[in-house]
Amino acid sequence: MRTDPSVSHGQKNMTIVLPSTRPDIRAGQQTAHIPLYKVLLHNDDVNEMDHVVKALMQVFGFEQEVAEKIMWEAHDTGVALCTVEPLEQAELHRDQLLSFSLIATIEPE
Repeated sequence: MRTDPSVSHGQKNMTIVLPSTRPDIRAGQQTAHIPLYKVLLHNDDVNEMDHVVKALMQVFGFEQEVAEKIMWEAHDTGVALCTVEPLEQAELHRDQLLSFSLIATIEPE
């Protein structure tokens, strides 16, 4: 996967730096914010815990410890945050979780 060095990944909102359409004394650039979405895993009484952990590892590439933490949070509280990302990626991850017969939703950040 190629990443654009002008995209900041460690923040709540991703910022893409674009060339300015008008002169800017400070930086010569303006920013556009990409809306982000939460991918949420919901608890269910059907799937085995091991199945949920394996699905999280496969869909997101999480280490087992991270996947177990998310699984336990969903189990204990009813819902757990898996990740925050742009809409298209969030929809893909939600659909992948659904394909494992898990309950997953997305919502705006």
